[in-house]
Amino acid sequence: MENLIEIQDVVKRFGEQTVLDHVSLSVTPGKIYGIIGRNGSGKTVLFKSICGFVLPDAGKILVRGKQVGKDVDIPQGIGIIIEHPGFLRDYSGFQNLKLLARLQKKITDEKIKESIRLVGLDPEDKKKVGKFSLGMRQRLGIAQAIMESPDILILDEPMNGLDKHGVEDMRKLLVQLKEEGTTILVASHNPLDIEILCDE
Repeated sequence: MENLIEIQDVVKRFGEQTVLDHVSLSVTPGKIYGIIGRNGSGKTVLFKSICGFVLPDAGKILVRGKQVGKDVDIPQGIGIIIEHPGFLRDYSGFQNLKLLARLQKKITDEKIKESIRLVGLDPEDKKKVGKFSLGMRQRLGIAQAIMESPDILILDEPMNGLDKHGVEDMRKLLVQLKEEGTTILVASHNPLDIEILCDE
Protein backbone atom coordinates (compact mmCIF):
# COMPACT_ATOMS: atom_id res chain seq x y z
CA MET A 1 0.00 0.00 0.00
CA GLU A 2 1.39 3.36 -1.02
CA ASN A 3 2.16 5.88 1.69
CA LEU A 4 -0.22 8.82 1.80
CA ILE A 5 2.33 10.99 3.62
CA GLU A 6 6.07 10.41 3.62
CA ILE A 7 8.30 12.49 5.92
CA GLN A 8 11.96 11.92 5.11
CA ASP A 9 14.68 13.07 7.49
CA VAL A 10 13.11 16.47 8.08
CA VAL A 11 15.00 19.19 9.95
CA LYS A 12 13.54 22.55 10.96
CA ARG A 13 15.38 25.23 12.88
CA PHE A 14 14.27 28.60 14.19
CA GLY A 15 17.42 30.58 14.88
CA GLU A 16 19.61 28.49 17.18
CA GLN A 17 16.80 26.12 18.12
CA THR A 18 16.34 22.84 16.25
CA VAL A 19 12.64 22.02 16.51
CA LEU A 20 12.50 19.02 14.15
CA ASP A 21 15.65 16.94 14.33
CA HIS A 22 15.81 14.42 11.44
CA VAL A 23 12.16 13.32 11.71
CA SER A 24 10.96 10.49 9.45
CA LEU A 25 7.46 9.03 9.32
CA SER A 26 5.40 7.00 6.85
CA VAL A 27 1.62 7.33 6.95
CA THR A 28 -0.53 4.69 5.23
CA PRO A 29 -4.23 5.31 4.46
CA GLY A 30 -7.10 4.60 6.82
CA LYS A 31 -5.37 4.71 10.19
CA ILE A 32 -5.21 7.11 13.13
CA TYR A 33 -1.67 8.16 13.97
CA GLY A 34 -0.94 9.72 17.35
CA ILE A 35 1.83 12.17 18.06
CA ILE A 36 2.41 12.82 21.72
CA GLY A 37 4.69 15.32 23.35
CA ARG A 38 4.68 18.18 25.77
CA ASN A 39 4.07 21.75 24.62
CA GLY A 40 6.98 23.08 22.60
CA SER A 41 8.18 19.66 21.45
CA GLY A 42 7.55 20.36 17.74
CA LYS A 43 4.17 18.70 17.08
CA THR A 44 2.61 21.86 15.65
CA VAL A 45 5.68 22.64 13.51
CA LEU A 46 5.56 19.11 12.07
CA PHE A 47 1.87 19.51 11.21
CA LYS A 48 2.43 22.94 9.66
CA SER A 49 5.23 21.44 7.56
CA ILE A 50 2.97 18.67 6.21
CA CYS A 51 0.40 21.33 5.26
CA GLY A 52 3.01 23.51 3.52
CA PHE A 53 2.72 26.44 5.96
CA VAL A 54 6.33 25.97 7.10
CA LEU A 55 9.07 24.56 4.86
CA PRO A 56 11.78 22.32 6.30
CA ASP A 57 15.44 23.34 6.23
CA ALA A 58 16.46 19.81 5.20
CA GLY A 59 14.73 16.59 4.22
CA LYS A 60 11.44 16.40 2.37
CA ILE A 61 7.75 15.82 2.83
CA LEU A 62 5.63 14.04 0.24
CA VAL A 63 1.83 14.06 0.30
CA ARG A 64 0.28 11.62 -2.20
CA GLY A 65 3.70 11.35 -3.86
CA LYS A 66 4.08 15.10 -4.43
CA GLN A 67 6.80 17.04 -2.62
CA VAL A 68 5.43 19.87 -0.48
CA GLY A 69 7.06 23.19 -1.36
CA LYS A 70 8.27 21.87 -4.71
CA ASP A 71 5.57 19.99 -6.66
CA VAL A 72 2.75 21.48 -4.60
CA ASP A 73 2.63 24.51 -2.26
CA ILE A 74 -0.30 23.45 -0.12
CA PRO A 75 -1.61 19.89 -0.55
CA GLN A 76 -5.34 19.64 -1.26
CA GLY A 77 -7.79 17.34 0.52
CA ILE A 78 -6.49 17.95 4.03
CA GLY A 79 -8.77 19.04 6.87
CA ILE A 80 -6.81 20.96 9.49
CA ILE A 81 -7.04 22.19 13.05
CA ILE A 82 -3.81 23.86 14.06
CA GLU A 83 -3.82 26.15 17.09
CA HIS A 84 -7.02 28.08 17.78
CA PRO A 85 -9.60 28.03 14.99
CA GLY A 86 -10.08 31.65 13.86
CA PHE A 87 -13.70 32.59 13.31
CA LEU A 88 -15.54 35.87 12.77
CA ARG A 89 -17.05 36.74 16.14
CA ASP A 90 -20.16 38.52 14.83
CA TYR A 91 -21.36 35.62 12.68
CA SER A 92 -23.07 32.37 13.64
CA GLY A 93 -21.30 29.02 13.35
CA PHE A 94 -23.13 28.20 10.11
CA GLN A 95 -22.37 31.63 8.60
CA ASN A 96 -18.67 31.23 9.42
CA LEU A 97 -18.44 27.83 7.75
CA LYS A 98 -20.46 29.03 4.75
CA LEU A 99 -17.97 31.87 4.17
CA LEU A 100 -15.07 29.40 4.31
CA ALA A 101 -16.87 26.91 2.05
CA ARG A 102 -17.27 29.60 -0.61
CA LEU A 103 -13.49 29.65 -1.13
CA GLN A 104 -13.50 26.14 -2.63
CA LYS A 105 -17.12 26.15 -3.85
CA LYS A 106 -17.23 22.38 -3.36
CA ILE A 107 -20.00 21.80 -0.86
CA THR A 108 -23.66 22.56 -0.27
CA ASP A 109 -25.33 24.24 2.70
CA GLU A 110 -26.72 20.83 3.65
CA LYS A 111 -23.21 19.37 3.84
CA ILE A 112 -22.12 22.25 6.11
CA LYS A 113 -25.14 21.67 8.37
CA GLU A 114 -24.44 17.94 8.49
CA SER A 115 -20.83 18.62 9.61
CA ILE A 116 -22.07 20.98 12.34
CA ARG A 117 -24.53 18.33 13.55
CA LEU A 118 -21.79 15.65 13.53
CA VAL A 119 -19.79 17.61 16.12
CA GLY A 120 -22.83 18.09 18.36
CA LEU A 121 -23.78 21.69 17.51
CA ASP A 122 -27.06 23.00 16.08
CA PRO A 123 -26.63 24.46 12.57
CA GLU A 124 -29.82 26.54 13.02
CA ASP A 125 -28.47 28.23 16.17
CA LYS A 126 -28.21 31.99 15.48
CA LYS A 127 -25.84 32.59 18.41
CA LYS A 128 -22.74 34.54 17.38
CA VAL A 129 -19.39 32.74 17.61
CA GLY A 130 -18.13 35.54 19.87
CA LYS A 131 -20.56 34.20 22.50
CA PHE A 132 -19.45 30.56 22.06
CA SER A 133 -17.65 28.76 24.88
CA LEU A 134 -14.14 27.50 24.15
CA GLY A 135 -15.53 23.96 23.73
CA MET A 136 -18.17 25.12 21.21
CA ARG A 137 -15.51 26.95 19.21
CA GLN A 138 -13.38 23.81 19.22
CA ARG A 139 -16.34 21.74 17.97
CA LEU A 140 -16.94 24.28 15.21
CA GLY A 141 -13.25 24.03 14.29
CA ILE A 142 -13.60 20.28 13.92
CA ALA A 143 -16.75 20.79 11.79
CA GLN A 144 -14.72 23.10 9.55
CA ALA A 145 -11.93 20.52 9.25
CA ILE A 146 -14.31 17.72 8.17
CA MET A 147 -16.91 19.61 6.11
CA GLU A 148 -15.26 19.07 2.72
CA SER A 149 -14.79 15.32 3.41
CA PRO A 150 -10.98 15.42 3.27
CA ASP A 151 -9.16 12.08 3.04
CA ILE A 152 -6.52 13.36 5.49
CA LEU A 153 -7.30 15.06 8.81
CA ILE A 154 -4.56 16.83 10.76
CA LEU A 155 -5.70 17.69 14.26
CA ASP A 156 -3.44 19.51 16.69
CA GLU A 157 -4.83 19.13 20.23
CA PRO A 158 -8.43 18.68 18.98
CA MET A 159 -9.73 18.00 22.52
CA ASN A 160 -8.64 21.41 23.85
CA GLY A 161 -11.46 23.17 25.67
CA LEU A 162 -13.83 20.19 25.47
CA ASP A 163 -15.52 18.83 28.58
CA LYS A 164 -15.74 15.10 29.30
CA HIS A 165 -18.81 14.61 27.06
CA GLY A 166 -17.20 16.63 24.30
CA VAL A 167 -14.06 14.50 24.42
CA GLU A 168 -16.14 11.31 24.22
CA ASP A 169 -18.17 12.71 21.29
CA MET A 170 -15.00 13.65 19.40
CA ARG A 171 -13.35 10.28 20.01
CA LYS A 172 -16.46 8.56 18.59
CA LEU A 173 -16.49 10.90 15.60
CA LEU A 174 -12.80 10.30 14.80
CA VAL A 175 -13.24 6.53 14.97
CA GLN A 176 -16.29 6.83 12.68
CA LEU A 177 -14.31 8.93 10.18
CA LYS A 178 -11.48 6.40 10.23
CA GLU A 179 -13.97 3.61 9.50
CA GLU A 180 -15.12 5.65 6.50
CA GLY A 181 -11.53 5.68 5.21
CA THR A 182 -10.15 8.99 6.52
CA THR A 183 -6.49 9.01 7.55
CA ILE A 184 -6.03 11.00 10.75
CA LEU A 185 -2.97 12.50 12.42
CA VAL A 186 -3.71 13.69 15.92
CA ALA A 187 -1.36 15.44 18.33
CA SER A 188 -2.13 15.47 22.02
CA HIS A 189 -0.42 15.96 25.34
CA ASN A 190 -3.02 13.58 26.83
CA PRO A 191 -1.75 9.96 26.70
CA LEU A 192 -5.34 8.71 27.06
CA ASP A 193 -6.49 10.24 23.75
CA ILE A 194 -3.58 8.59 22.00
CA GLU A 195 -4.08 5.24 23.71
CA ILE A 196 -7.83 5.08 23.00
CA LEU A 197 -7.83 6.43 19.44
CA CYS A 198 -4.63 5.60 17.68
CA ASP A 199 -3.48 2.64 15.61
CA GLU A 200 0.11 3.84 15.74
